[in-house]
Amino acid sequence: QVQLVESGGGLVQAGGSLRLSCRASGRTFSGYSMGWFRQAPGMEREFIAEIGWGGGRSLSDFVKGRFTISMDNTKTTLYLQMNSLNSDDTAVYYCAAREPGTQWRRGSWGQGTQVTVSS
Repeated sequence: QVQLVESGGGLVQAGGSLRLSCRASGRTFSGYSMGWFRQAPGMEREFIAEIGWGGGRSLSDFVKGRFTISMDNTKTTLYLQMNSLNSDDTAVYYCAAREPGTQWRRGSWGQGTQVTVSS
């Protein structure tokens, strides 16, 4: 099982930026895809972005041009750079890891980090 720990959340004014980090540890996770999700109060968890082991990326339309997903060279730390934040981005942000060919819900999840955007 991969252990994931997010950090970098906090309170930011609308228009500001934050960078979230997710450190992975535990069993070997070669080949994993890693991603970011978020869940706002009263809403379902939603997909934000994913990066594959080979570096391929996919992002949801609502964050294109504002958020960037990346991974360090050791492939143990995942990042989410968030720019031009607005109140709709207020949520708990989670990182996740999944093995190839499996669903996210069966993967490993972090405990989440709160992002609050004040207008």
